[in-house]
Amino acid sequence: MAAPKPFPPRPFNPGNNRPKPAGGAPRTGRKPEKENPHRINDQITAPEVRVVGDNIEQPKVMSLREALRLADEMELDLIEISPKADPPVCRIADYQKFLYQQKKKAKELKANQTKVVVKEIRFGPQTDDHDYNFKLKHAENFLKEGAKVKAYVFFRGRSIVFKEQGEILLLRFATDLEEYAKVEMMPKLDGKKMNMMLAPKSKK
Repeated sequence: MAAPKPFPPRPFNPGNNRPKPAGGAPRTGRKPEKENPHRINDQITAPEVRVVGDNIEQPKVMSLREALRLADEMELDLIEISPKADPPVCRIADYQKFLYQQKKKAKELKANQTKVVVKEIRFGPQTDDHDYNFKLKHAENFLKEGAKVKAYVFFRGRSIVFKEQGEILLLRFATDLEEYAKVEMMPKLDGKKMNMMLAPKSKK
C-alpha cells in the first residue's frame, strides 16, 4: 500500500485519509515522510489544534478535522510548529515555501551572528601614566571596533601586597572608558591576576 501523500493540494476526505495513487504504485520524487522536520496534514495526531497563519487574523482553536478542511479550502498545508503546546500550534501555509523560509532565516541568523572578540590589556601594579595612557588608547579603539576588553593587573612575587593599588588602577581605567564601555565584571582577584571585563556600549 502506498505511503500517504505528504503534500497538497488534496481533496478533503472526512476520514483524514489521502487518495491512493492509481494502481497502488509508489509515489516517486519525494522524500520519505520520516525526513520531514514537522508533522503535516494527516500526520498530525492531536484531536484539537490552535491554528495560525498569514490568512488567519486571530489564532483559532478548532478540531483537527476542521483545521484540515480549512487548509484544504486554501489549498495549503497544515503544519504542526509547536507540538508541545496545549493544544499544539499549527500553521496553515505551503509546506515547501515554509521550509525554504525557515532555512533562509536560519542562514541569515548565522550570518548575522558576530563572534565575540576579547582583547587583553595588561598592567603592572605600579604602571606609570605614559604606559597607562598608551593602553587606554588601545582599549578605546578595541571597544569602538566592538571587541570586549579584559583588563588585568599581574602581580609578580611580593607585589601582591599592592593589590589595592591594582584595584584602584582598574576602576580608574573603567571610569576613563565609561563613554565607550560598560563594566561586565568588576575587578576580581584570581591567583596572581586581578581581572576586570569591559563590554562596548551599544550604539544608539
